[in-house]
Amino acid sequence: MLREYFIRRLLYMVPVLLFISFLSFSLIYIAPGDPAEIMMTSPGGGVNEEAVEAFRVAHGLDQPLYVQYFNWLGNAVTGDFGYSYMSEQPVFETVLNAFGNTLTLAVLGLIIALAIAIPAGILSAVKHNTIVDSICRFFALIGVSIPNFWQAYLMIVIFSVILHWLPASGFGHGTDISYMILPALVLGTSSAAVIMRMTRSSMLEVMGKDYITTARAKGLPEKTVITRHALKNSLIPVITVTGLTIGFLLNGSVIVETIFGWPGIGNLVVNSILSHDYMMVQGTILFVAIIYLAVNFVVDIVYVWANPEIRYERAS
Repeated sequence: MLREYFIRRLLYMVPVLLFISFLSFSLIYIAPGDPAEIMMTSPGGGVNEEAVEAFRVAHGLDQPLYVQYFNWLGNAVTGDFGYSYMSEQPVFETVLNAFGNTLTLAVLGLIIALAIAIPAGILSAVKHNTIVDSICRFFALIGVSIPNFWQAYLMIVIFSVILHWLPASGFGHGTDISYMILPALVLGTSSAAVIMRMTRSSMLEVMGKDYITTARAKGLPEKTVITRHALKNSLIPVITVTGLTIGFLLNGSVIVETIFGWPGIGNLVVNSILSHDYMMVQGTILFVAIIYLAVNFVVDIVYVWANPEIRYERAS
């Protein structure tokens, strides 16, 4: 029964992806601006109509929208997302390379977020209505309230301009961690604030349950009560928020990647939209949708692991 549930969840992804792909494809192609004219416009502003028409024919832009969509979809199913109008490089390879860069930041940002949020959330719940709880909630409120772009510029001013400890932006050689620290900190600390608040509220709700009182009455150590009984039973909402955070991080933060000049998914989308590289935009949107659906599917699996009641309900 449980396996059938997961199979159904996988099958549900198919119509969702089809809907997203068609909607984004339609919206992109009714957007202002003709990519053929933009690509074929000379630096002086002149447009060669013959070159524009040849570009349309070469890229299938002279065909009706539904024909273009089904041609693109048929190729996309086989892993061929087409070629960029600007660089003439394969879209899938370009998106995959950008995703690799985003994945690096996402992993670092998630480690930072969980390392801060989970201990702080547990501590805040255990020390409820004390000075420790107030301090944790104060910093969580700051983390939620500060916009990413302001936090990014603030860190650049402090650590790059004033202290000269870290580079303000750039990619380096791709393996230089000094270029990763600032964007990872911005992503991690902003995500930590949300996860910490959810951990605290969920822990407080569980700590008032009868089975927690029973565990303490049995003489179990407080550490065991918190880690084995309270924490695990409070994980479901925390897993939900963490899953959404992972999806956000893996799909790249447009603002953070643009400010720090990091060549990830977010930066790729911005540049592709500005250059009217519709084929690249369409491929990136589909890739982002797949990532979100995959993260949600993994979250469902973790739900079943974390809560036996869900396992029983799905099986029945």
